[in-house]
Amino acid sequence: MGQNDIAEKILADYNDVFADIVNVLLFDGRKVIAEDSLETVKDKSQYRALDGKIHEQERDVVKLAKDKGVQLALFGFEHQTKHDKDMPFRVIGYDGAAYRSQILHGATRYPIITLVLNFEMKRWDCGKSLHDVIDTREELLPYFSDYKINVFDIAFLEPEQVEKFQSDFKIVAEYFVQKRTKNDYVPRACEIRHVDEILKLMTTLTRDYRYEAQIGKIEKEGVTMCEVLDKIVEQGRAEERAVLIQKLKAAGMLPLDFDVKDLDDYPPEKSTLSKIKL
Repeated sequence: MGQNDIAEKILADYNDVFADIVNVLLFDGRKVIAEDSLETVKDKSQYRALDGKIHEQERDVVKLAKDKGVQLALFGFEHQTKHDKDMPFRVIGYDGAAYRSQILHGATRYPIITLVLNFEMKRWDCGKSLHDVIDTREELLPYFSDYKINVFDIAFLEPEQVEKFQSDFKIVAEYFVQKRTKNDYVPRACEIRHVDEILKLMTTLTRDYRYEAQIGKIEKEGVTMCEVLDKIVEQGRAEERAVLIQKLKAAGMLPLDFDVKDLDDYPPEKSTLSKIKL
């Protein structure tokens, strides 16, 4: 699993984020699934391949939703940062194993619903059902069951959909939509709830490690992405000032004991130094 997948998985594992994704993508923002109704479960399964070997498979994120203590549905997420033509096979394997578990371990029967979250900057083009990905004669199609998968292209969500997110996933969705449509990202002043996870995810998405460098340096209560970016910009300016001061010292244009904090008191007529007041 890639670093993007891992970071996205960690964020989605929070109940408020998980419920928000389900409610917006499946139910148009209606709060059908409550975050306090979700229970994280392990969904590992084994299968015997044609070569006779035993293999193990595990979903990215999976949670059981309950209604008044009764199992309502099992939701699974698959995070994709590249298209996979075998995804219908993978999903039917996950879902089939989960249904098999119901037969073996309990009398309750409930639906298994898998969401494939596509984080590429292009629409999913690998097929969304067994009939799409199996090359066979047309006469056979009516005689084997099709199996459709639920794929959501995050970068192609409509602005109205993005607005319906109430969790930190709105930041993720906005990032992908803006990068696709504008090749830029300008965050809004919405508060971050899971600060460390968002900063780690932004690092993996942007390859800008200044996001992750802010972990532990910012207040976690009420901070917004705008404030995080302001701190990143200020950090960048401070680093540029420090580098330029070192160059000026080496050139004999500043005393060796000059410190960046002395800039405010330095005479304004020194034009060379005025250039580093960024």
